[in-house]
Amino acid sequence: MGTAVSWRLNNRKLVRQWPTAVDLYSGSGSVTAALKKNHFRVVAAVDNDKVACATFRANHPGTRMIEEDIRKVSPAEIRRRDLAGKNLDLLIVCAPCQPFSSQNRKRGPDDRARLILEAIRFIKGLKPRLVFFENVPGLVSARNANLIDELRRRIGREYVFGDPHRVDAADFQVPQRRVRCIMLAARKSSPPALPAPTSPADKRITVRDAIGKLHPLRSGQTDRKDALHAARRHQAIALRRLAAVPKNGGSRSALPQSLKLECHSGVENSKFSDVYGRMSWNDVAPTLTTGCTDITRGRFAHPTANRAITLREASLLQTFPPKYRFVGSASDIQMQIGNAVPFKLIDAFAPVFRTAIRDSRA
Repeated sequence: MGTAVSWRLNNRKLVRQWPTAVDLYSGSGSVTAALKKNHFRVVAAVDNDKVACATFRANHPGTRMIEEDIRKVSPAEIRRRDLAGKNLDLLIVCAPCQPFSSQNRKRGPDDRARLILEAIRFIKGLKPRLVFFENVPGLVSARNANLIDELRRRIGREYVFGDPHRVDAADFQVPQRRVRCIMLAARKSSPPALPAPTSPADKRITVRDAIGKLHPLRSGQTDRKDALHAARRHQAIALRRLAAVPKNGGSRSALPQSLKLECHSGVENSKFSDVYGRMSWNDVAPTLTTGCTDITRGRFAHPTANRAITLREASLLQTFPPKYRFVGSASDIQMQIGNAVPFKLIDAFAPVFRTAIRDSRA
């Protein structure tokens, strides 16, 4: 047997011994990418966003992507087809955050909130050793207390839920202020403690660290070597406003009256105050949203250039690996980046997952 063939066979055997994971609401695959880096075998992922699923497949051809409404997906089929009838090690549940977000403008009950309860079928059907929930802090607000109580009650006593934790991704080498709610549940044991911050307040990874070495661009320019590093072509009035906003963290409050929008005057001036604001080189970025390359949607202007940040800059601020491939239009990619769980956040948590799974096997 040749050396190369032998290496491939041994490598496949080693990979089969890695802990298994299933990624629910996987989006474009940042969680799966971080788990794979930490030697997890992600056997299946579920999402129903066509373009995000295409991005997932482009980066993770070895993982079965189930492009379907999660309510129609059978955990029994995943157990049979992807786990050979065995129990799962890790279940990731990053349900849509819009129903729990403070920015959700939908009045009255939001049916999407109950999508998190779909995890119950997968927990009962796959019997994971560890379950990881990630969402916005509003998930555990008073208005959602009944939903979380229902989740715990229906899963049953076989699982021990830890307390919810507010976690800022900036504490874990993410150059972005992104506060999330993290919950862990473990089968027949207490869930593990969260890892200690790897970039606490005095050791933040900054915007400069993340994007400072990229090719400088003006409005409308594209880096010839990187199609994602393309600056929006702003209208003349937008460029005049940006030129009047101070470099390195300035806001629209500095605009002269002649450049202010009517909707930003009076009482309205206090709302959405980050619009037309700049990021600061020596600080973390604000929370990236699905409008993260649009200066009218938040503090998404470049620290010094008169333009919005590019898709490449946004992807690096979300800590996607530089060679990660994205499928779709600029609008599609912006949506995928804004919706993603930062790669570095899961990268920091993955060793804790592995240790807890190993200990549960002992």
